[in-house]
Amino acid sequence: MNNSFFKDVISVVVVALSVFSVPAFSSGIEVKKTLPVHYGGRVVVGELDKSPTYTYSWPGVYFEATFVGTAVDVKLNDSNNILNVIIDGQAPIVLTRPGKTTYSIDNLAEGTHRIRLEKRTETQFGTGTFEGFFIPKNGQSIASDKPKRSIEFIGDSAVVGYGIRSPKRECTEEEIFSFTDTQLTYAALTAKAFDADYQINALSGFGVVRNYNGGIPEHTFLSLYPYALNDQGALYQSNWSPNITVIGLGGNDFATPLNAGEKWKTREALQDDYVKNYKDFILSLRKKHPESHFILLSYAVVGDELEGQIVRVIKELKQKGVRDIGLVTVKPVVLSACHWHPSETDHKNSADILIKHINANPQLWN
Repeated sequence: MNNSFFKDVISVVVVALSVFSVPAFSSGIEVKKTLPVHYGGRVVVGELDKSPTYTYSWPGVYFEATFVGTAVDVKLNDSNNILNVIIDGQAPIVLTRPGKTTYSIDNLAEGTHRIRLEKRTETQFGTGTFEGFFIPKNGQSIASDKPKRSIEFIGDSAVVGYGIRSPKRECTEEEIFSFTDTQLTYAALTAKAFDADYQINALSGFGVVRNYNGGIPEHTFLSLYPYALNDQGALYQSNWSPNITVIGLGGNDFATPLNAGEKWKTREALQDDYVKNYKDFILSLRKKHPESHFILLSYAVVGDELEGQIVRVIKELKQKGVRDIGLVTVKPVVLSACHWHPSETDHKNSADILIKHINANPQLWN
C-alpha cells in the first residue's frame, strides 16, 4: 500500500462547488440584533462591539442559529479557510477565504429559518474568526435546541478529510487545501446520523509518538491536543464532555520505516513507546471525561502492525479497570483522494461501519 496515505500537511484548502441564488458579499443590512449561537468544536470566545466572536483553528467547527425573518447577515474575519453557509438544510453557499466581510442573505420566505456556518478546511498554522449572525430589528431570534448526544473524534488526516473531494491522487498543496472537506468525513457523517454535537480534533501528519516519516519530532499530536488553537497559546478550557470518544491515531507512527537518527533503534521500541503513550493519553481523557465511552479505530489499509498495537493498548487498559473501550476496524479501499487518502465513498463506508457499531451498542450514549 502506498505509504503516502498519511502524508504530512502544512495547510489545506477546498473549491466552491455549489451555488446559492442569493446576493453575494455586501455591506450588510442595518443590523439590530445578534442571534444567540450554538457552536461545536474548539473555539476561543471573544467580543467585538458588545457581541461575541469565535476564533478557531481546529477542523470541523460549526455555528448554528434559528430566527424568524427574511434576512440574515454573516460577519466573518477569515482569510485562511473555506466555509459553508447553509440555510434550512439547502446546498451550501461556499465562501473561499472571505476575509473580513459581511455576507448578506435576503429575500428569504417569511417564517422560521435555520442558518449554519461550517469550517471545511484544515489550518495548522492559521486561524479564522466568526463574528456572528445578525438579523434586522423586526426579526425574531429563537433559541436552538441543544442536541442531547455528543461525540468527539480525535485523529489525523483521515479524520480531517485530507483531499477528500479530489478526483486524482497527485495534488499540489493548494489542491490539497481546496479539496479537503472535514464536513464530508466519516466523523461528521456519523455525528449527523445521530443528531449529535461533535468536535473533530485532528491534525494531518501527526502521530502519538512519531509523525509521518519522522517529521517535526519536537511536536506530536499529543503535545498539541491540549491547546484551544494550534498556536500553542491558551489551553483549551470547556465543560465539553462527550458521550462517546472515537480515536483514530497511529497511522503516521507506523506508515514509514524508521530513519537514521530517530530515537527508536528498533521497530519494537517504537511500538512499545506508542502503546505506553497512547494508553496514558486515553487514561488522561478518561479522567477528564469519566462517563465517556471510548472507541479506538484501526485502519485496515495501514496493515496489521497498527491494529496489533491498538489491541495491546486496549488489553492493558482493561487490566487497569477500563471497561468502556472497544475496537472498530474501518476498511477504506478506494483511496482515490490526494496522496492515496480515503475518498468520499471510503468515508461513507467507514461511517456506515461506525454507525452500525454504535447502534448495536446503544449503552454507549449513556
